[in-house]
Amino acid sequence: MSTPRSPLRAERTDESTVRIGALVPLTRPGWVEAGQHLLAGLELAVCDVNDAGGIIGRPLELVVRDTAADPQKAVAAVDELARLGVVALAGEYHSVVTRAAAARADALGLPFLCSSAVLDALTEQPTKWVARLAPAQSHGWQIYADFLLSAGHSRIAVAAESSVYWASGARILRDYLAPRGGTVIELDMCSLAPTAVCDELVDNRATALLLLVGHPEPAVSIVKSVRHDQRLAEIMIGAPAGQPEFAEWATLLGGDSAAIPFLRYLPEHLSPLGARVETALRERLAEAPSFVAFEGYDTVAVLADVLRSHGADRAHIAESWPRVAVEGTRGLIQFSRTPGISVWQWAWTPIQVVDRDPAEPDRFRILYAS
Repeated sequence: MSTPRSPLRAERTDESTVRIGALVPLTRPGWVEAGQHLLAGLELAVCDVNDAGGIIGRPLELVVRDTAADPQKAVAAVDELARLGVVALAGEYHSVVTRAAAARADALGLPFLCSSAVLDALTEQPTKWVARLAPAQSHGWQIYADFLLSAGHSRIAVAAESSVYWASGARILRDYLAPRGGTVIELDMCSLAPTAVCDELVDNRATALLLLVGHPEPAVSIVKSVRHDQRLAEIMIGAPAGQPEFAEWATLLGGDSAAIPFLRYLPEHLSPLGARVETALRERLAEAPSFVAFEGYDTVAVLADVLRSHGADRAHIAESWPRVAVEGTRGLIQFSRTPGISVWQWAWTPIQVVDRDPAEPDRFRILYAS
């Protein structure tokens, strides 16, 4: 049964601006560094749009709300932003939070362009209101599974916490690897201490361990335990969800942070637009921008193009998803209906498997690309 439309009325406080609501994790337990990169991309794109004349002469305004990785807080923020008269929602990083926000946006008839979350089923039923830039988890994690097989790994342990996102990831890996001769051994981190993971890896003769757990803990403690166990000197540690992408990972783990492959949604070579945005993001962040910052920039670039072409009416924005054709920082962005995906999907952003170079942990090595 579909949720009835809410009678919430838009209460635009400033008719001179076009307002977009931004959902971003900026406090714990949210992944704050990811939120900061996402927000930097969103804000830079808004500045670029306004420098180019705004939305048919009206400034674009970003109304930011912190989700703190809390689904209930995200739903409350969607309600508030709807009342404030935003024409669309943008952002969010955590998949479980995005799912709650997408369901509420769908119920309210509020367009939502999701920047980063990858969970396949963002809504229970197909919706016209929600579109997504990030690749679906099933697509990206199957590419990661291909990488594992190409690297010779067939006995793969996953250290997994309890959540819809991690359970979905483990299922994707298991279903994809099993017909190809791979075995997935699941280690329940609700009952295992990081140090006990090492014994499980030895007993199960695993050649790879994947971190399907939160950052910084228990991910950091697991890496330290495995790296310092002489029995596991040859084991590969991987992190398909991207924990090693951000500088905090290298700060917390030092030399242990390297050679842990993860998924990154960037092309091998940036376009001129991507290179210009990279330079501007580096200045804004005072560090190298992650792919999440590019996702934020592309989100606003798409919404600005839609607003210029179709106006600020919420229904018109939602109806425009199949007609989008925007040159983003990572390629031409277009949305389509993809089997098994309930939202309008960019299929697909470029995907790489990369790691931090052991000789220079601040530098990334491309190991595999789709």
